[in-house]
Amino acid sequence: MEANKTILQMKYARIVSLFAKESGLALEEALAFFYNSETYQLISKGIADMHCRSDEYLADELTIEYQQK
Repeated sequence: MEANKTILQMKYARIVSLFAKESGLALEEALAFFYNSETYQLISKGIADMHCRSDEYLADELTIEYQQK
């Protein structure tokens, strides 16, 4: 994956914001969970082109991961 790092950071911000709204977590809590999540690992490593998925899809993946923990 050779996605622009600035674009990825903006995407991360949108995903965390959506996840915080869906889960009812504070932004700080949502951000901490995001950076420790399997979803983040997949996105940042470019596995399965996760960075190409929609923000909503990725926020939903985080919500599912959060509910499982």
